[in-house]
Amino acid sequence: MNLRNWNREHTKGLLIGILSPIVFIPLVIFILSWAQDYYFSQLWFKFMNNHLVRSKYLSIAVISNLIWFYRSLNKENYNFSMGIILGSLCYLPYIIYVNFVIA
Repeated sequence: MNLRNWNREHTKGLLIGILSPIVFIPLVIFILSWAQDYYFSQLWFKFMNNHLVRSKYLSIAVISNLIWFYRSLNKENYNFSMGIILGSLCYLPYIIYVNFVIA
């Protein structure tokens, strides 16, 4: 993809791809606390203070981008879909760093 071909739909997809996992992290922690019979505050404390737990929960939260990706493919909005993929890939360096370099 050429930078000259970048348009507003790419930017919207990129921003949603970056912000969506941040919004879905509390939901992921709530579901995990309910399923594992922990308090939400316990898992939130682990998320905030342990980088390995943070990267795992973030990896699960990035799955929320599949919702946006699937909806945009049904509407044949491929530029938006590409932005979603690029937004998801923005989390990849952090996850690789925490899981393979630090650990």
